[in-house]
Amino acid sequence: MPWRGPDYAGEFPTLGWLVGEWIEELCVVPDGDRAGEPYRLTDEMWRFLAHHYRLRPGAQPGQRAPAFAYRRSQLVRPQKWGKGPFSAALICAEAVGPVLFDGWDANGEPVGRPWPTPLIQIAANSEDQTANVYAALQPMIELGPLADLIPDTGDTRVNLPGGGRIDPVTSRARTRLGQRVTFVVQDETGLWTVQSGMVAVAETQRRGLAGMGGRSVETTNAWDPSEDSVAQRTAESRVRDIYRDHTLADPRLDYKLKRDRQRIHRAVYGDSAKRPGGWVDLAAIEAEAAELAETDVAQAERFFGNRITAGTGTWLERARWDLLAEPRTVPDGTRIVLGFDGSDLDDWTGFRAETLDGYQFTPVYSSLQLPTIWNPAEWGGQVPRLEVAAALDELMRRYDVVRVYCDPPYWESEVDAWADRYGERVVRWATYRATQMHAAAERLLTDATKADTTLRHDGCPITSVHVGNARRAARPGGRYLLRKASHTQKIDAAVISILAHEAAGDAIAAGLARTEPDSSVVVMR
Repeated sequence: MPWRGPDYAGEFPTLGWLVGEWIEELCVVPDGDRAGEPYRLTDEMWRFLAHHYRLRPGAQPGQRAPAFAYRRSQLVRPQKWGKGPFSAALICAEAVGPVLFDGWDANGEPVGRPWPTPLIQIAANSEDQTANVYAALQPMIELGPLADLIPDTGDTRVNLPGGGRIDPVTSRARTRLGQRVTFVVQDETGLWTVQSGMVAVAETQRRGLAGMGGRSVETTNAWDPSEDSVAQRTAESRVRDIYRDHTLADPRLDYKLKRDRQRIHRAVYGDSAKRPGGWVDLAAIEAEAAELAETDVAQAERFFGNRITAGTGTWLERARWDLLAEPRTVPDGTRIVLGFDGSDLDDWTGFRAETLDGYQFTPVYSSLQLPTIWNPAEWGGQVPRLEVAAALDELMRRYDVVRVYCDPPYWESEVDAWADRYGERVVRWATYRATQMHAAAERLLTDATKADTTLRHDGCPITSVHVGNARRAARPGGRYLLRKASHTQKIDAAVISILAHEAAGDAIAAGLARTEPDSSVVVMR
């Protein structure tokens, strides 16, 4: 029979409860004063298991990865939260626990079964990093009931029943990286970059998992968004079959202030710091964080505050920008301005709009309601210029567009044609001019971060990512332009947000925000 259906709003089928019960029955605390005692999951861990092992309601017996709602998962938590032992417990379950879907019982509840030949890898940037998980895994097996199920453990590998294995691997273990795998823990993927060779490792492992119907879990601290890590790519991916679990505190809290920092720590450490049962001493965390913050507040904020914080050169913190999101519908006929930045083969092209009362949004066009931001990779490697022109034509008809600020490079002919068609509303606004661009970037930065700001936006995820990618590139006279954090990290939607905001300010200064008085004559009789 199929799944029984929800007993309460929001319920979904999952093997997570079964897997969690298995973990608490067979796994033990690997070290410390409580070594050998039953390992107990926190509410946060139960929630993660429920989602990672969430099933599709129509899952069929015999399906492996396709039976689950999520192909892989990402867990982002601060230093000392307990990611290593939790990863070890997951590995134990994937080694000999009921983690594969095996149909529905007579009551419509999901049934699980073990892998016949589990092939598991613990992957990290270095051997020391893999040891963080492996050092918890080995005693978790040897000190408890699992020793009878997994008798062959060693310092460099674990042999499993049915010919399976658990192996720690790094980028140097080239021969093992191409092997078939059923489950992978990818540890501290915030450190996995192209330069370290770990982006290739992640891609290779995912291909191996796909061939076996396996799945993976990333665990990591928060990352530096200027490094384009695997963790960042996972978090920013637009695919829907990745489960992301990242606990964040109120972004308005200032990590440099002790009282705010303590509130942040209480929020992000959650169950791990609650008494009874918690193992994290928040006073010790505060002491370490305060000392590190004296020399590198961004690193302290990432390690202990669980915040995605860039190092030097950040233009506008993504969390501050995201705080302004208040999506609303902008009716046709509303008076707006547009910002436009165009590319051809690599960077993105787009329009961003702003109303004259300070609401920014990415317009949509066509009956498909497509966003007016174009990634050339999604259009055969080149921006679809006719599509862009058609979108602008629709926006000019739908809204009362009073200014369009266009950055002309690569689009000079199109901008000339638009100016001919739409008249003085189309303005050539070159972003390479340091004086003007610095002032425009500072205007949006100030209006986005001042305490009493009324600026709001639609929460466009592309714009949010691009704002977070933007870095200051110094120019003479104390000015700056915007640059990418790395070649692959685009900032085009941030640029058009600046252009739209500048156009809105200029339109207001020109009196275009004022409505014309009603000139009709009323005759009194």
